[in-house]
Formats: sequence, C-alpha cells, structure tokens
Amino acid sequence: MEIRLQKIIAESGFCSRRKAEELIAQRRVKVNGRPASIGQKADPNRDRITVDGELLDTRTRDELVYYMLYKPRGYLTAMSDDRGRKCVSALVEGLPYRVFPVGRLDLNSEGLLLFTNDGDFANDMAHPSRQVPKTYRVTVRGEVSGEQLARLTEGVELDGVLTIPAEVRVAVEEPGRTVLIITITEGRNREIRRMCEAVNLEVARLKRLAIGPVRLGMLRPGELRELTPDELAALKRLAAKGAAKSAGRGAK
Repeated sequence: MEIRLQKIIAESGFCSRRKAEELIAQRRVKVNGRPASIGQKADPNRDRITVDGELLDTRTRDELVYYMLYKPRGYLTAMSDDRGRKCVSALVEGLPYRVFPVGRLDLNSEGLLLFTNDGDFANDMAHPSRQVPKTYRVTVRGEVSGEQLARLTEGVELDGVLTIPAEVRVAVEEPGRTVLIITITEGRNREIRRMCEAVNLEVARLKRLAIGPVRLGMLRPGELRELTPDELAALKRLAAKGAAKSAGRGAK
C-alpha cells in the first residue's frame, strides 16, 4: 500500500512529518535511488527509502512512545549537526526506541521538550492550527513598562503578521531584571525572543515550563521521563479541540 513519503519517514521515527517535508524539499530523500518530491507516495514494505544516504527502517511500529526531557542550554534541538555542536540526540541515546523531538527550543533556551516516534502526534503538537499553549519563564534585562506588557499581550508584528494575543504576567521585579511568564499558542520560529526584541526587551534567559497541562516539574537539566497516560490524553484532547476550532473557522 502506498503512503505519502513524509508520513512514512515520520512513522519510521527518523523525524517529524514537518521536518520530513523539509528534507524532501531539500532533495535529501531518495526512493529506490531517485530523489523524491513533495507529495510523492511510496510503499514502506517494498520501496527502498534513504535520507542523506541512510536507509530507513520503515517496518510498522507496534509501540508508540512519548517522553519529556529537560533540554539544557547549549544543545541544538536536532538529531545531528554538521558543525559538530551538541544535539539533544545525545540525551536520548539510551532509549530502546528511535525517537525525535517535537518542535524545537533554541540553542540557548532550556526547558520542556517532547520526544516521540509518533509522527501524527508530533504534527498535532507543532501545527499552528492546533493552538496548543506553551508557557515560558522569560528573564529580561531591566524594567518592563505597562506599554511593553500591553504590546506583548495584544500581539506584535513579526514578518508583517501580528502574533496571536498572548498571556503575559510579571512574576518577579528586581533591580536590573524582570521575570515574565508568557503563554503563546502559535510557535513561530524564535517567537518569544522576537516578540521581546520587537518591544525593545533583551532576553537574558528563556525556559519552557509547560506544554498545555504538561509541566516540567522537578526534572533537572538532561533528565528524561515517559509521559503518563493522563498527560498524553490531555495533550491529545487539546490538539483535537484546536483542530475542531480551526475546522469551524474554515467552514464559516
């Protein structure tokens, strides 16, 4: 049975579906020795699929797994890097399954990062239409004015498009620094840092505390644990709710 190539790659545990689409567009994926194209289908049980020359194990996975990691600062959210920088793949090497990160955190950001071998789940968590909320503790230098808080809350323009309104509150005010708790539902590239830059705030530290109801809790940098069934179910409910809202807006 032929299936879209990005779905096969995601279900192999190599990367998320979105990342698989990027790899296909970059001509890094081949099917039976020929460069693949976006929208192409293949048979995972018959065709030979490679990424950067690496043969994928496309056998059906009977068990899907879901983990949460405290990503430390200084690690790329990637499984490899051609410049030799530290990657989060080093923090999940001991797992019995091949997993990939869901979404990303910047090199100098830290906190909650999900891992899975479930491409559909990864797509739901990362897709903007699902509007899964993500909460961050953001330490900025100096004071934050009421006007700056209002702009962050109401939305700032990034690449010509306003961000979706965010939840923003001041957690700590001290001489020389302010700590903000910011919750967003989009997930554009470096969105929190760029939002702060747009209102002239300098980010000194950024830590993701939660994705939906799933919180970092007592995990220490580099530590990993499986999501509980309740946590997983709550995330899937959130994504389904977001998908339903998006479908409703599209039908109007």
